[in-house]
Amino acid sequence: MNSKLLQMAGSMALARNSLRAVNQRRRMAAIACADAHKGGKGLVLGLYEKEAGKGPRPTPAGEKFDDRLHGKLSELICETKISGRLGRGKVFNNIDEEFRSVCVVGVGLEGIGFNELEMIDEGMENVRVAAGIGARSLQAIECIEIHVDNMDYPEQAAEGASLATWRFEENLSKKYRSTQPKMELFGSPDTDSWMRGLFKAEAQNISRRIAESPANCMTPTIFAQVAVDTLCPCGITVEVRTMEWIEQQRLHSFLTIAKGSCEPPIVLELAYCGTSPEDKPVLLVGQGITFNSGGINLRPCKGMDEFRGDLNGAASILATMRAAAALSLPINITAILPLCENLPSGMSVKPGDVVTLLNAKTMAVRNIDRTGVVVLADPLIYGQQTYKPRLVVDIGSMCKGVKKAVGGGATGIWSNSHYVWKQFQKAGSLTGDRLWRFPLWDFYKRRVANHRSFDLSNDGNGHASSCLAAAVLNELVPCADWAHLDTYGTGLMTTYGLIPYLRAGQMTGRPTRTLVQFLYQLACPNE
Repeated sequence: MNSKLLQMAGSMALARNSLRAVNQRRRMAAIACADAHKGGKGLVLGLYEKEAGKGPRPTPAGEKFDDRLHGKLSELICETKISGRLGRGKVFNNIDEEFRSVCVVGVGLEGIGFNELEMIDEGMENVRVAAGIGARSLQAIECIEIHVDNMDYPEQAAEGASLATWRFEENLSKKYRSTQPKMELFGSPDTDSWMRGLFKAEAQNISRRIAESPANCMTPTIFAQVAVDTLCPCGITVEVRTMEWIEQQRLHSFLTIAKGSCEPPIVLELAYCGTSPEDKPVLLVGQGITFNSGGINLRPCKGMDEFRGDLNGAASILATMRAAAALSLPINITAILPLCENLPSGMSVKPGDVVTLLNAKTMAVRNIDRTGVVVLADPLIYGQQTYKPRLVVDIGSMCKGVKKAVGGGATGIWSNSHYVWKQFQKAGSLTGDRLWRFPLWDFYKRRVANHRSFDLSNDGNGHASSCLAAAVLNELVPCADWAHLDTYGTGLMTTYGLIPYLRAGQMTGRPTRTLVQFLYQLACPNE
């Protein structure tokens, strides 16, 4: 009996060892296969969703590639049951000599266009999503060169692929950094549109990098150096204004916030001349709080690190200037970027302090957590008095109200011009980075301006914090057409309602592409 048990135990041990060996060989084969598919060239191809009576159909570029493979791609699509549903697909390896990996990804329904209810061009946005997901899938297997199907929209394909493969890894050890692949257009001669898309995506990625940088690596001084390095080679004039100049110009509202930190504040003046110097410029003013702790009104520690991105308004404008120069837009643009930190110290502004603005109005700083309007107030007035612009646009992550209202779905916009709002609405519908207009009524103005002991308060009375902030800024723009963009829900960390081609948990860089598109529409109204 004992001998039989020993025999059974020996047989079971042999079986276990044999199974372990088989599993080990499978693992080694899988690793070898994965390693074999790393590097080399990859290809992203679109697949239209199946409709009534029709199966899924490759794009024209996909059909030509399938002919090159003598129908092998169609067979694989049929076998794997890819439906063409937006963003769903497969990666096929070793089916072509030139491209080691081919990603077939769904583009949704063919011929889809502008959706008036959604206020977005769904055809363009679907291409961004498909190209982004496809490029990221090939990046994951370390393709060093990715060719992207134009899918009828080469500009949008370039945007989606470039935005999706970007990562902020500057503080990561080099051995852990991911491959940043080179992007190429596939199946279309329209290289101009492709390059335009790459320029726009590169601009947004610049904005994302600046906003994502830790606060100790992106102080006002470092931001100024980044601006010089990024813009001067493009022919953009960069003036770096230091404390002495700021005091001479009496930008007291800005200094009221900046004096709480030992980091010296800086004001950047940027100028791009794309047409006759006599033409009035568009004035862009961007909030550049390189770290916002809330000052004496200290924010909760949990999540405070996200507010290193409170410079997203200034970062978006810097990136937009770079794109305007790259695209050679025939328009004059001037930008003013006040840069400082908002920290608690013995020098910090105290709740209830009153400051006199450049236009002789007084402002009470009652809530130090809402410093955006205080930082922008004097620079906004200075820019109008100095440059006499045709249009004023200010950008910043002002108040939580807009995030509670629309989340990450849209950037809030307030404007005293219906024409300006319509241009921004059109730009957002084309870029997929939408804006939503909020009211600029006397109802809100009365809640920030009707006080007995001062002219304005930075927070106003009542709810609707974002509308109250817009009402304060509107009081500082007496004549010009003006728009105010609040990016609190869109310009900081990607959290809710993720956009497939923007990586979760990182800064978004929004609304850079929408701002570039808006300026393009102003510069070239007939195109």
